[in-house]
Amino acid sequence: MSDAKFIDKVPPRSVVIPEECAGSRLDQVLSDQFPEFSRSRLQHWIKLGLVELDGRPCKAKQRIRGGELINLRPIPQDEVEAEAQAIELDLVYEDEHLLVINKPAGLVMHPAAGNPDGTLLNGLLNHYRPLQQIPRAGIVHRLDKETSGLLVVAKTLQSQHALVGQLQARSVKREYLALVQGEMIAGGTVDAPIGRHPVNRLRMTVHETGKHAVTHYRIEQRFRAHTLLRIRLETGRTHQIRVHMRHIRHPLLGDPLYGGRLKLPSAINDELAAAIKGFRRQALHATRLELIHPETGERVAWEAPVPTDMQQLIDLLAEDAKR
Repeated sequence: MSDAKFIDKVPPRSVVIPEECAGSRLDQVLSDQFPEFSRSRLQHWIKLGLVELDGRPCKAKQRIRGGELINLRPIPQDEVEAEAQAIELDLVYEDEHLLVINKPAGLVMHPAAGNPDGTLLNGLLNHYRPLQQIPRAGIVHRLDKETSGLLVVAKTLQSQHALVGQLQARSVKREYLALVQGEMIAGGTVDAPIGRHPVNRLRMTVHETGKHAVTHYRIEQRFRAHTLLRIRLETGRTHQIRVHMRHIRHPLLGDPLYGGRLKLPSAINDELAAAIKGFRRQALHATRLELIHPETGERVAWEAPVPTDMQQLIDLLAEDAKR
């Protein structure tokens, strides 16, 4: 079936471009405003005339002033260009409209350079073949490779549209458990913009020209030289928790990118020392997910326990704190 036959069957999308996007390319802005679609797909739609800027045709490279109205008529993708693979998925919930997965640490979200397959997306396609018809196989938000925990996947275009809208409206509530270095006294909020690091392009950093980012945290459990935090995201920037915790000088234990120099509590036993040294990923777990069900309109929530490796480390730290 040709693209043209889909045009009137998909609800049009409209959004007013935020003023802070002034100076950015149109395709970049579209990618930020409609994250459920790939930039290449958005660029294709621009060429087809399916994107209008203040009611007029536009080009991918043109610069934005801020405040313009974007009208988009999306076309469903015929398929996702990835192979279905039998990858075990920890399904927490599934119905006709969405599924919730407890992702293990070490599982990459999407195929990319260095990870052409063996990803969550490949497993999703094997679990439910119609996801080939949904952009990004229904994935609407992501977790870093070494972060474990809950994420939601849309099974229909309508659900995807609704879930992305909730993420943009910040009505999706996401809570994480994070084990950080240093003994913290109280909870608080980090309100600091995040952007790409000017030198190390693999890293993000707090920067005045970055995107608005807010992280709330409270103390869950204290140890002698570490703290377990319960963190709630108000925004969803790349590496947000990891960057914000480093910014307040309490980086995540084990974080290879933002953790800095490893610090051990004084006079600890060999078992705890080995456990801390051997924990080679960021100690971060998405433990609770709450959203409005795209079909019923009811608020629903799921929780996932901390994975074994992180729980064992927490238990050892707790025993050490009793000494």
